[in-house]
Amino acid sequence: MNDDAAKRGVGEPVPLKTGSSIAPAADPDVIIVGAGSAGIAAARHLIAQGLTVTILEARARIGGRALTRSFKGHPLDLGAHWLHAGPINPLVKLGFERREPLRRAPVDGHFFVRGRPGSRAESAALDRAFAMADRAMTQAAKAHEDQAAAKVLPPMGPQGRRVAAIHGLVSGRPLEEVSLHDFPSMEYADNLFIAGGLGAYVARLGKDLPIQLEAPVRAIDWSGLGVRVETAAGTLRGKAVIVTTPMAVLQQDMIRFMPALPNAVQEAIHGFTQGVYEHVALHWPDSPFRGADRLASLTGTHRAPPGLLTCIDNTPFHFFELDRPAAAGFDGRDAHAPHRYARAVLAEHFGHRAIRNLTALHSTAWRNDPWSRASWAVVPPGLYPIRDTLKAPVGERIWFAGEALSRAQWGTAGGAWEEGERAAGEIVRSLAR
Repeated sequence: MNDDAAKRGVGEPVPLKTGSSIAPAADPDVIIVGAGSAGIAAARHLIAQGLTVTILEARARIGGRALTRSFKGHPLDLGAHWLHAGPINPLVKLGFERREPLRRAPVDGHFFVRGRPGSRAESAALDRAFAMADRAMTQAAKAHEDQAAAKVLPPMGPQGRRVAAIHGLVSGRPLEEVSLHDFPSMEYADNLFIAGGLGAYVARLGKDLPIQLEAPVRAIDWSGLGVRVETAAGTLRGKAVIVTTPMAVLQQDMIRFMPALPNAVQEAIHGFTQGVYEHVALHWPDSPFRGADRLASLTGTHRAPPGLLTCIDNTPFHFFELDRPAAAGFDGRDAHAPHRYARAVLAEHFGHRAIRNLTALHSTAWRNDPWSRASWAVVPPGLYPIRDTLKAPVGERIWFAGEALSRAQWGTAGGAWEEGERAAGEIVRSLAR
């Protein structure tokens, strides 16, 4: 073990080198706030169209909520790790064009009841419950009237609570707090992963862009012909600005707009709620799971993880997922509380002997990160039009972009990329007029 490793301690994440070698312009055509997926996508599109760009990033790294770190020599994603909706995901299309190491996510998963493999009948009951829930929500969402997704769930038998918990996990909030028009598709046939981590992939895409790190934006002045953006590192002027800052951060008024944004825009920003999807990274070489990248459903005991991704990239690493109710219970507690919880739940299912070689390496807390405040943004019941409100430019100088604005891919890196390209395309057309 070298000196750096000794200082970090065994199991601590090792930063992967990311960043840009291109110096940002002082007065670019377009200023982009945020070097996550949306900001990187916007910058690439604008530069390809011959415009000058500067990206301002508050963190000391790029990638936003897509972050890959190395544990025991293996890269693991601490944020976004799924490439959902392959046929419409721009990061998938780009990845195939770049010959990135993409791999299909398996459709079949593990199903355990009190630590034993579930029977065919038990597994079929869970499948039927999922089908009933998806069918009911899909049908009800066709109506113009919006309501909480939970209100339309039919009786689903003994697996009903399990299905609602999993939908709540991937929604970021319990279904009572999610717009029916926003409930997530549970179709996993079109999902992918990428070897080396999604965060590392996003960082590669932003490697040669003009990015100013550690430059949190304090104010955006759009009272004149263009925009003036004040940061901790200085002031820039441009013709337009794309704001990719997470909704939960904008709700904290960490960026002052001068003049104030129109009331409808402010109401839209504050209409979102904070989606929570955390995970505990586990190293479990003698786990009962076989096969790479398979989801596991554990039932039959007092406590069950709403999600468990096993044998990531065919390694001994696993993600023990935490939904909002579980994660909120750790706020105010010590950093190892999620680790103890994951071990206790798995011991409850498989016994203490089965977890004797299990090590909890890291637990995420995006909900408490000052530059994210959430895993993603969620639309509450009745407020689904707020996305369209934020897609309209403000004064033909301010555009918003990010995962929160994507209807088909909200909550994902692909959705953020899609929205970054949309905003950039609109700016190109606006400046050409």
